[in-house]
Amino acid sequence: MTRKEQLANVRRILVKVGSAVLTGEDGLDLNIIEQLVGDIAALRERGCQVVLVSSGAIASGKHRMGIECKLKSIPQKQAAAAVGQGRLMRVYSNAFGKHGLFVGQVLLTMSDITDRKRFLNIRNTLFTLLEWGVITIINENDTVAVDEIKFGDNDNLAAMVANICEAHLVINLTSTEGLYDRNPAESKKAKLIPLVVEITPEIEAAATEEATSVGMGGMKSKVQAAKKVTASGIPYIIAPGRRAGVLQEIMDGKETGTLFLPPAEHLNSRKYWIAFTLRSRGRLFIDDGAKEALIGDGKSLLPSGVTQVEGDFAPGDPVTCVDAAGNAIAKGLVNYSADEIRKIMGLKSSRIEQVLGYKDYDEVIHRDNLAVTALQGGKPTT
Repeated sequence: MTRKEQLANVRRILVKVGSAVLTGEDGLDLNIIEQLVGDIAALRERGCQVVLVSSGAIASGKHRMGIECKLKSIPQKQAAAAVGQGRLMRVYSNAFGKHGLFVGQVLLTMSDITDRKRFLNIRNTLFTLLEWGVITIINENDTVAVDEIKFGDNDNLAAMVANICEAHLVINLTSTEGLYDRNPAESKKAKLIPLVVEITPEIEAAATEEATSVGMGGMKSKVQAAKKVTASGIPYIIAPGRRAGVLQEIMDGKETGTLFLPPAEHLNSRKYWIAFTLRSRGRLFIDDGAKEALIGDGKSLLPSGVTQVEGDFAPGDPVTCVDAAGNAIAKGLVNYSADEIRKIMGLKSSRIEQVLGYKDYDEVIHRDNLAVTALQGGKPTT
């Protein structure tokens, strides 16, 4: 199947653009932003809806304040974002206004989407903005985010938002041509990888961690984001962001950048939220029988399959399931606390009430609240 055929039904596109694309020696590169906005406006003319995840606030704030050195402390980054975010939105608003398009701003922290109710509220807001034809511009709320509620970088943020808005395609615009088989800055023999059918350990090893002086995430971050996005059934493309008309090239089916294909089987929105949005509060070690039941048969996790409990968590908390070798294979919302599971692990469900004095559930984690992330036959299971 050609790229054009693979992207034929794409109507909702999430475009992520990094600081290395948007910024120049004089802060925000206004010519590049005008070019990007024109490209997005052309997508709208093709009948596509667009959500934009944009970096650039901190870099813009640094330039406005005349700061040339790298910011080290969180308060410094938050202050720079406070100065730069308004200017970034003004530049976008003016640029999109020339094409008769309105913009809306959404600033998020991790805690906004780990809470299921707030997650759904954000989802409803995004869908309304899309219905109104507004170009939604999303960024991390850097002015209030601290380590425990940060996404890490906008690659990860974009992966989360793609699930929220149910995107049909994610395009990550960056400062390189795409993913190479080795670091092109270190080897002239580096070759661009145009297509990734499966994100193997070799593919992950090819991605470097180096970020630019104005960016947070390197190529490794982008490949990790691709892994999350494709797990929810969405194709993901890493492409050169400073090339004129790059979005049109992609939608015309040209082999621009690197295309990551989703597997045939993928996680639904809720299980994606469990697997990749919620932060695990502990680990449950399970035996081979339980591993097969989870991965091969799509069943719930019973207390009989649990061999060890790690951490201190409460009912409803997200917990990672690992096999005997310590490999993470799933994440789910537990029905019992860590102390309760320690008392009933290895036992049949019929003995739960005898041991605890009550039995609210037969399962430690019900399959409806369990997202399996391990591979079965080369495909992530649902």
